[in-house]
Amino acid sequence: MATVSIVMGSDSDMPVMAKAADILEEFGISYEMRIISAHREPDTFFEYAKTAEERGVKVIIAGAGMAAHLPGMCAAIFPMPVIGIPMHTTSLGGRDSLYSIVQMPSGIPVATVAINGGQNAGLLAVKMLAVSDAGLLNKLKDYTQKMKEAVEKKDANLQENGYKNYSK
Repeated sequence: MATVSIVMGSDSDMPVMAKAADILEEFGISYEMRIISAHREPDTFFEYAKTAEERGVKVIIAGAGMAAHLPGMCAAIFPMPVIGIPMHTTSLGGRDSLYSIVQMPSGIPVATVAINGGQNAGLLAVKMLAVSDAGLLNKLKDYTQKMKEAVEKKDANLQENGYKNYSK
């Protein structure tokens, strides 16, 4: 059983959605990953969204470009949290996707991350699950501490070597 479901409308979204999967793997969270088009295969999509809860899914991460209906439709059907990832598009740079996801009607919320924000979508799912899982919360605190230490190390390098001799 998957705790998180990652769904995208096209395989072109895979590089972004893979970042969410990488985070879930790092935290030991089970997930499923699907490519389902809400527009091209509506019956498949409705079955996916209607059965997610009974499959054990607690959070859906849905990526979509352009009109970005996938996250909103998931939120309309699935009773638990949905995180939308707006995809960068060549025509409007992802703003179309972003606006489509954040402008959901009252009563159908979709949490939204940055355009192409796969890593943050994964982390937001982890944080949602950590609300009721002390072990997961401790892993999140460790993750945050490691990020802090990485920045401190970079600053120490800069202070020691100056910007002209800064080595990554």
